[in-house]
Amino acid sequence: MDVGWSLVVPLKPLVRAKSRLSPAVGEEFRPRLALAFALDTVGAALACGDVADVAVVTDDPAAAGPLSALGARIVPDTPAHGLNAALAHGAAAVRARRPGAAVAALNADLPALRTAELESVLQRAALFPRAFLADAADIGTTLLTARSGTELAPAFGGRSRERHRASGAREISGRAAASVRRDVDTGEDLHEALALGVGAHTARVAAALARTAGAAGLSEGLKREERDPEGVALAGGLDPYPLAGTQQTQTPRVEGGGVEGHGGAVVQQHAAGTGVRVVGVRGGLHGAEPKGAGRPR
Repeated sequence: MDVGWSLVVPLKPLVRAKSRLSPAVGEEFRPRLALAFALDTVGAALACGDVADVAVVTDDPAAAGPLSALGARIVPDTPAHGLNAALAHGAAAVRARRPGAAVAALNADLPALRTAELESVLQRAALFPRAFLADAADIGTTLLTARSGTELAPAFGGRSRERHRASGAREISGRAAASVRRDVDTGEDLHEALALGVGAHTARVAAALARTAGAAGLSEGLKREERDPEGVALAGGLDPYPLAGTQQTQTPRVEGGGVEGHGGAVVQQHAAGTGVRVVGVRGGLHGAEPKGAGRPR
């Protein structure tokens, strides 16, 4: 029977996650963003019609609770021996329940992930025993898949694109999959994810960071984007605590000739004196997409 992919998402303890973001966002916001990235990634993945379930490999109870509430299965990182050991353990845990499962390892730091783009990539990956998608830098990997009966054999970290290709996995074209490739490790990566449009959890934390940056100069890079004189655009969620001294307007968000999401209105908050523009989508950025026919068997 056609039951879809089981995704395995690895997540470090939040106190250690996303250390390269610290220079841009500070230590207060680094773990908050790491969790927000994971929540938006898992939420978009669970909405994908070709995904049967998502297993998050983590030992952090602060992350396990909210991720479980989204619908993810939490798998303790019993090996505690790094990223690839965690992924192999997660894949084994999935197949202990579903011996014939097609499994895919997905990065936890894809806050701009679009359900439709993930579905398209998974449908292409289903054509091959093992397949992978390179990250936005064409150096690492954000997704590795293995059909039923094939070992995942993860080789993440550093120049993993070369290692996965050398292992015999088929590389999937990144065309029309920008959100699946845009992982976030640095402040520059975060800017690029924000430009794509992030999920609600990341947008809320980023809006709080923008307030802090505007008030205290925490991150010059987040105070003003050189390519955008109006400031940083944070798309994908509505901060529940509006910026002090802001003006809000609502307009439809349009991408690629159509209104994105499901009737979502855009709220633009212009923080007085900070040069930061926060854009949030009401109504859900990662709404359920039409279910595809390309599930693995």
